[in-house]
Formats: sequence, structure tokens, C-alpha cells
Amino acid sequence: MIATPDRTPLPRSFFDRPVLEVAPDLLGRILVRTTPDGPIALRLTEVEAYDGENDPGSHAYRGRTPRNSVMFGPPGHVYVYFTYGMWHCMNLVCGPDGRAGAVLLRAGEIVEGVELARKRRISARNDKELAKGPARLATALGVDRALNGTDACARDETPLRMLTGTPAPTDQVRNGPRTGVSGEGGNGDTHPWRYWIANDPTVSPYRAHVPRRRSS
Repeated sequence: MIATPDRTPLPRSFFDRPVLEVAPDLLGRILVRTTPDGPIALRLTEVEAYDGENDPGSHAYRGRTPRNSVMFGPPGHVYVYFTYGMWHCMNLVCGPDGRAGAVLLRAGEIVEGVELARKRRISARNDKELAKGPARLATALGVDRALNGTDACARDETPLRMLTGTPAPTDQVRNGPRTGVSGEGGNGDTHPWRYWIANDPTVSPYRAHVPRRRSS
């Protein structure tokens, strides 16, 4: 018999920890996206940690900018960025206020509001692909830059909220290099800071970073 996930909101103290502690602990947690058409709930199955100014792969590696300012806190807020001129990706800010850190939400299983997610992800071949990858996850949930800075721990109504869910058993948590990350000095791709639930069909495939070739 499968236990019913805990629907208690995660407290801010959950995120006010080092990003490498928070990232694996997010697996199995539930993210709820409230929309005018109804709620969509997602069980997290894959994430990546980005350790701010200590991390060549992080947007905050060179310090605070207007784009990445949300990454510097407070913890528990949502950092959304736009990439490749077409996709949004969603992160949860971690660590003490004033120090950049965030966890990229890479993949998950839609456990509520599947029909709403299907309308946004009409190219998905099946429900396992609805949020299989960070851009697909954001698209399925209807997340864009308008939600950047949202407090996922707010007590009042909020469009994005993290719930306790059912944490993944530690023996089912795997980690390895982050997907497609390079970073200054060649260090970004070697950090084993991608975490996922073993054998879960919603986890995205790993792809190593491929340097762009400059035309002669």
C-alpha cells in the first residue's frame, strides 16, 4: 500500500541550509502550481545543485546581477530564468540570505492536474514525459519569468508552493555530474551535483557538455 504524501508546506528553515544538503532532500517532495484553471502537483524526481559564487556552473559565479538577484535570498523563493531564447527553467533558492545558492528542478512526475499539463505539453508522447527535463517541467506547470521571486513558503495564497510529500529513501537517491554544464576552469561539469531517484521513468537522460565550435 502506497502512503499518502504529506501535504504540509515545507518551512523556510528547510531551504535555509547549504544547497548540497537541500538538493537531495527535495526528491520526493511535492510542488503545487496554482492556476486559474486549477492546481497542478508535481513530485520531484531529479534536481541539480548550484553553489553560487563557489560554482563555475552557477549564474551567480561572477556575483550579483539584476538577472540573478533572487538567487541571493531569502531562501525558499523561486528563481526563474529564460534560456536559448525560448525556454524557462525553475530553481528554488537555498542557503542563508545574502549568499547565492539554488536548486534547479530538472524533472518530476505530474501527480495532480495531468490534463492541464497535457494541454501545455502537447508534444509529450506519454505522461512520463510531461515534466522530463527542466524546460518541459516549467512548461507543464506554466512557469515563466512572471513568477521569478515567488515565495514558495508563503503562508498566504501563492502560485507556487513546496509541500513535504514523501521524501525519497536514501538508498534510492543517486548522484552524478550535472547535465550539459561546463563552467570556467572546466570544473562545472565534474561536480557530482545532479541528484535523482533511481529507476524512476520521469528522470531525464544525462547529456555531457559539448563545447561550441567557433567557425573559422
